[in-house]
Amino acid sequence: MASPVGSISPPQQPLFRAVASSTKRIYQLLKCISFSPKVDVQLTHDGIRFAADHSRVMQGVAFLDQSLFTTYTLNWPVNAKTTPRFQMNFSALLEALQIFGATDAAARAARTEADSYRSNFRNYRPDAFSHQTLGMPGTCCLVYLEEGQPLSVILEESEVKTQCNIVTYTPESPDDIPFDRDDLTFKIIMQARWLLDSLSELAPMSPARITVSALPSAPYLKLTSGGAVGSASVDFSNGRDLLETFSVREPWVQSFKFDLVKSASEAMRIASKVSFRGDGQGVLSLQFMVEVEDGLVSFLDFRFVPYITQEEEESESEDEEDD
Repeated sequence: MASPVGSISPPQQPLFRAVASSTKRIYQLLKCISFSPKVDVQLTHDGIRFAADHSRVMQGVAFLDQSLFTTYTLNWPVNAKTTPRFQMNFSALLEALQIFGATDAAARAARTEADSYRSNFRNYRPDAFSHQTLGMPGTCCLVYLEEGQPLSVILEESEVKTQCNIVTYTPESPDDIPFDRDDLTFKIIMQARWLLDSLSELAPMSPARITVSALPSAPYLKLTSGGAVGSASVDFSNGRDLLETFSVREPWVQSFKFDLVKSASEAMRIASKVSFRGDGQGVLSLQFMVEVEDGLVSFLDFRFVPYITQEEEESESEDEEDD
C-alpha cells in the first residue's frame, strides 16, 4: 500500500550516539593524552578509543568505557571486523568538553585556593555542591551521523544548549606502536604517585634522557637521568610497600626522551596504580588505572620507543655491509 501524500519519513538514526551526565571524567581522561594536536578516534560497542601519537615514538591511548555514559548506541554490525574510525582536532574537542562543567570547575578551584590543605589528587570527583550531586540539569551528547560527517558535541545546561561540530578526517597513522605482550621482559606494578615523585626528583637536572633499568636483583628498578646541570637517579627496593608486583625475566635497560615520559605526568597524578612493562624490542609501556566515582575504573596506556644504542647502530651498519 502506498504511503499517503505528504507523509514524513522518520528521521535517520545516527551511526553513533552517547550521552553523559557530566564531562568532567571524560575531560580528565582525555587531558592526559593531549600532547598531540590531533587524535585518532575509534568507535566500538564497548566504548570509545582515543589514541594520540607523537612522531611514532610515543603513543597515548585513553579508552572511555560505555559505562561512563548513561546512554550509548552504536548502529554497526556486532560481528564486523572493523568499526568506525576517524581523526579530529584534539584541542577543539577538549575545548568543547570544557564548556559544560566550567562553573563546577571554577567553584572547586576557588575552594582549593581557600583551603591550603585540600588535595588536588583526583580532584575531578564531584563533591556535595557539584551540579551532578545537586541534580541540576545538564547533559553532554556525542553524535556521529555517518562516516565522513563531523562529530557533534551537544551540551545542555540550565536550558542553554550549545552544539559544536568538529570536522573529522581519515586517520593518517592507523597502526599502533608495536608492543609484544607475549615477550615481556619485565612487569612491575606500583602506585602511580611514586612515579610522579620520581620524575619530580629528576626534573631539576634538566635531563634530555631518562634511563629505565629493571633488574632481577638490587636495585631492582632504577630511573636515571643526566643533563647539563648534572645527573640523578632514583632506586626502588623490591618490597610490597613500593612494588606490588615484581617480575623481571632478565636485565632490561633502555633510554627514552625525558620530555616524552614527562608528558604522562597528568596520568600519574590522577591514577592510583601504574603497570611498568617492557618487551624484548625495548618498547616501554606504562598502563595507568584511574578510579572514578561509582566504583568504575578506566585505563590509560602509554608506549615509548627507546633511543637506539651504539651497539644496535653498529649491528645495523654491519648488516648493511653484509648485504
